[in-house]
Amino acid sequence: MATPVADRRTLGFSQPERPPLRKPRTSLKLRNALVGWTFILPNFLGFAVLTLAPVLTLFYISLTSWNIFGKAEWVGLDNFARLLGDKSFHTALGNTFYYAALHIPITIVVSLSLALLLNQKLRGAAFFRTVAFFPYITSIVAVAVVWNMLFSPEYGPINQFLGLFVGGELPGWTVSKDWAMPAVIIVGTWKDMGYYMLLFLAGLQTVPGELHEAARIDGANAWQRFWNVTLPCLRPTMFFVTVMVTIQSFKVFDLILVMTDGGPGQATLVLSQYIYQKGFEQFEFGYASAVAVVLFFICILVTVVQFLYNKRKEA
Repeated sequence: MATPVADRRTLGFSQPERPPLRKPRTSLKLRNALVGWTFILPNFLGFAVLTLAPVLTLFYISLTSWNIFGKAEWVGLDNFARLLGDKSFHTALGNTFYYAALHIPITIVVSLSLALLLNQKLRGAAFFRTVAFFPYITSIVAVAVVWNMLFSPEYGPINQFLGLFVGGELPGWTVSKDWAMPAVIIVGTWKDMGYYMLLFLAGLQTVPGELHEAARIDGANAWQRFWNVTLPCLRPTMFFVTVMVTIQSFKVFDLILVMTDGGPGQATLVLSQYIYQKGFEQFEFGYASAVAVVLFFICILVTVVQFLYNKRKEA
């Protein structure tokens, strides 16, 4: 016969303790999610107001005809159809790819070379790093004025120096349709190389010295150590730099605006400046937005291709 509960207590038997009540998992997850959203909410609101909303507005305006003074008139894809027959747009598109195709590899090579040089234990290395970075923070107007003086066909020191070694006609630089874009690319590379040099320097600090020492013991020369040790370790930094310099090259605007203003003729007219001309000089905001959408998708496409290529290399 079973012992009653009262008898069990009187006999000294202890009641088993009940486990403490646990909070439901769903409420704990919800609280953690709310805490996380609280931390990211200020940044998300800034992104939504300052970036996402203008981008969505851009897509809408690109489908309208609007000169800012009247009401936007819906025209659908007419602005994009107009781009197909716009010779100035074709010229700006070609110049943009021309600038990017030369500026990207030259900037990467020069920046990496500077980083490798200044990563050595040299006297005054910190000073030269500062000197190399200084053009990046210099006023773009001052840079354009000084370089235009240097590129002067008649009185510029660059042509005077070239005249000591080259006979015949010297380059016209910014006043020549053939040499204006190379001049802009030279200045753009000179201005940007310091920033990307610092990124490569940061990447070089993460390369283990033991790998170089092991390669040196195995008989690898300097080029073999660079190609087989340094470059593979720099792959994340190289990928980041490539993406950043690519986007910057396709969006180049200020340097060309103050240095050549798209000239002579349309020799240095790029998409960003064409957007500026159509939007803020001719007040065709709908058409300018359509050009901006094209530039946006070009940057997205190039970036996605770079991500896929990098992912394939890491696989």
